[in-house]
Amino acid sequence: MTISDLGEFGLIEAIAAALPRSDRTVVGIGDDAAVLSAPDSRVVATTDLLVEGRHFRRDWSSAADIGAKAAAQNLADVAAMGAVPVALLVGFAAPGDLAAGATVAGGDVSGADSVVLAVTALGDLAGRDPVTRAGARPGDVLAYAGVLGESAAGLALLEAGLTRPAPLIAAHRRPAPPYHAGPEAAGLGATAMIDVSDGLLADTGHLARASGVRVDIDSGRFPGNPALAAAATALGRPGVLDWVLTGGEDHALAATFPAGRELPGHWTVIGQVREGQGVLVNGNPATGRAGWKHFGG
Repeated sequence: MTISDLGEFGLIEAIAAALPRSDRTVVGIGDDAAVLSAPDSRVVATTDLLVEGRHFRRDWSSAADIGAKAAAQNLADVAAMGAVPVALLVGFAAPGDLAAGATVAGGDVSGADSVVLAVTALGDLAGRDPVTRAGARPGDVLAYAGVLGESAAGLALLEAGLTRPAPLIAAHRRPAPPYHAGPEAAGLGATAMIDVSDGLLADTGHLARASGVRVDIDSGRFPGNPALAAAATALGRPGVLDWVLTGGEDHALAATFPAGRELPGHWTVIGQVREGQGVLVNGNPATGRAGWKHFGG
């Protein structure tokens, strides 16, 4: 059955029937607007746009993969503020011949020549202050939770017509951000935090600029990743560091913490915050491409 067969309201009914409903949802899919309960007087909100051919390809990813990717990149932004993801609003445009934690609380559907997803994610701070990009201080350490470089390696494999290592293909098709690590970092006293969506160097640069500090990254602190090493060998690349430093769409969380703060094992300390500006790698200014640029090469 295609979207044309279902029609607008049939599609909405099918989506509503397939998705869980949160206890935070007072009024959900099917009315003019959603109504959500908000125990905290503040709501964390973020939105993103995914366009077919630029952010995903239907010949590489299933509909479920594309939906999960759209949700992940928004929910990771909520987690990066130290909030718990609560709900999603999804705007969905697609050709008529297309086969048909947080919950989807509402949205809109429309016809279009290609698939476009516009997702808004909402989160609950649970009484905590938000963790912004602007709080890092000299003397802090930089740490990350999640994975780095796997989505970029998966994309490189797909572009080369390869399907292994399979975990890297999966990482590109359906990122798995460490959502729990955002509120956890807030509870651990994180001074600044960001979702690594465009690449570690690029996003750490945003954090450094907002905080008015310099961040020194030590590449020797990154743990080994056999899957990345295997992909580099298969593609004839000299190493994996470029993927780790500049690869986007893994949606790891990078955060700064006061020095000496004991962190759980899934947080890896990879650098220091110092006075100054910009990002250094092994003591040298980062050169070349820092990560994904939405309006440029």
